Amino acid sequence: MPISYPRLRFFVLLSALCVVAGSLGLRRQSAAASVGDEATTLRSTDEGKIASRVLAETEDGGTSKVVILLADQADVSAAYEIEDSDERGWYVYNTLTAHAKRTQAGLKSTLKRQGRTYRSYWAANMLIADADRNLVMQLAERPDVAKIDSNAPTRWIEDPEVANKDIDIFRSYAPEAVEWGVSNVNAPQVWAQGFNGQGMVIGGLDTGIRWTHNAIKNKYRGWDGTTADHNYNWHDAIHSGGGVCGANATLPCDDNGHGTHTVGTVVGDDGAGNQIGVAPGAKWIGCRNMDVGDGTPATYTECFQFMIAPTNSAGANPNPALRPHVLNNSWGCPPVEGCTTRAELETIVNNTQAAGIFVAVSAGNNGPNCSTVNAPPAIYEASFSVGAYSISNALASFSSRGPSTFYTPNLLKPNISAPGVNVRSALATSDTSYGGLSGTSMAGPHVAGVVAVLWSARPELVRNVAATKSLLQNTANPVVTLGAVQTCGGTASSQIPNNSFGFGRVDVFAAVNGMVTPTPTATATPIGTPTPVPGVTIDGVVVNAAGTAVRNAVVTIITETGSKRSVLTTSFGFYSFSDVEAGKAYTLVVRSSRYRFAARQEQVEQSVRINFIGLE
Repeated sequence: MPISYPRLRFFVLLSALCVVAGSLGLRRQSAAASVGDEATTLRSTDEGKIASRVLAETEDGGTSKVVILLADQADVSAAYEIEDSDERGWYVYNTLTAHAKRTQAGLKSTLKRQGRTYRSYWAANMLIADADRNLVMQLAERPDVAKIDSNAPTRWIEDPEVANKDIDIFRSYAPEAVEWGVSNVNAPQVWAQGFNGQGMVIGGLDTGIRWTHNAIKNKYRGWDGTTADHNYNWHDAIHSGGGVCGANATLPCDDNGHGTHTVGTVVGDDGAGNQIGVAPGAKWIGCRNMDVGDGTPATYTECFQFMIAPTNSAGANPNPALRPHVLNNSWGCPPVEGCTTRAELETIVNNTQAAGIFVAVSAGNNGPNCSTVNAPPAIYEASFSVGAYSISNALASFSSRGPSTFYTPNLLKPNISAPGVNVRSALATSDTSYGGLSGTSMAGPHVAGVVAVLWSARPELVRNVAATKSLLQNTANPVVTLGAVQTCGGTASSQIPNNSFGFGRVDVFAAVNGMVTPTPTATATPIGTPTPVPGVTIDGVVVNAAGTAVRNAVVTIITETGSKRSVLTTSFGFYSFSDVEAGKAYTLVVRSSRYRFAARQEQVEQSVRINFIGLE
């Protein structure tokens, strides 16, 4: 059975992805004290830039591979206003690469003069270099350097007791017409309408993929049924070692088995009864970011870059127009393994989302205690974090709970939940092998597949990540059982949403038929006359407690009979419902992943403006 490493504890995961510190101004962790006389020559502000692991590795003449994060990160926020998909992808790529080239020039010159080896990255503005203590000190003194972290390889895959939890050995190897998790998210009901993910591409960042497996071979974008073309479809970020796959694998290969299983859950179907994937009409591309389960910031960053702008097999001629629509990330980078500030990945996840790529992330397997969604990238607002439940819709005890304490105020996590106990999918041991695994690593791929199916059915949502998140949350099934009511972050699990399982069970059929649609930008048009009329308007603005507009909050109006309509707030926090029947009582509810709002009940006789202010 793959994934049976005694020291592994996380999500059937494999990362420790401590790539790039995110947004500037986020917390920094001071380097450990008493790290040698050399460190004492640093100003305290400079020493705070250096990770304690780097100081330890460079003590007594040692050297370290370090991640040098620059203070000046590119601003790609304008990408959200670009409607053309290809133009948006190229804008993000060109902006990031041009910014990195310009701002890294001085640092590169310094490294070259000293004969240092280094590698430049642009998905976040950073370099990886070999450094001794003297160089580390010089780097810390530079105003253009924000942080110096270790690039040491780490492993982070869940404990076998989680991976094998509640596995029915007979059931996990015998095919069913459609696997329980696929049925649970109601994918077959959408397939029956003619939408199964066609036209969508999912990127798998993992231990690699056994591309010849019967359930996923025909779903590989690089396979036309006769010939394989791995250009723009596969990249290997492992340049030494590599286990059974070796280094720089020129075709997809899985040196662990985890990646094959997760990709199978997204798209798998062998046409012979093994319907293991949520989106069998979608295609996949892949990148290996682990060396037999060990990853580094360099390998993780390299794979994200490939997904933002895929390259040919030589790593040249990047083309963002070929980027995937969705990324599945069944891994994490806990503080104990190097992501000490927890900000290391935020910039790269934000930039990936700016390119219109939906980032699905497994929440982690550190439950059942509160605030155990505590590792990047699951803790970030841009990540759509996924908890796990069983075939009986019971929340898995191992599924990490929120809230994420990375932000102030704390952030609701997980966003949603999906099947993650005894999930049967493809194994990498042969082209016909299948088996069951448990973990939020198994839940995340269900959501990645759901997004592909949803976008194939509702093309107006394609690459509109914010609207898609809101729709999935607003249409989630809240029926998830726990042994007892759990209160995390001040919210009981009997309330929806909550920090135990988020908004509930992902439901692609409900999402496809959901009512959430973006609203027009607010104008100065008068609200209406103060006379009761059948078709009146209810509108308003949603702001947080500080008075800042809340974008993409879901505002739902509920009639006395229980029927609902929902809209999203604009970038100005504006919402509007037209053709509301006058003379009736309505309840208005606002849902946001970052803020809480009190529901409003109003007897509506005329057009009215109802504003919402977030609770402290």
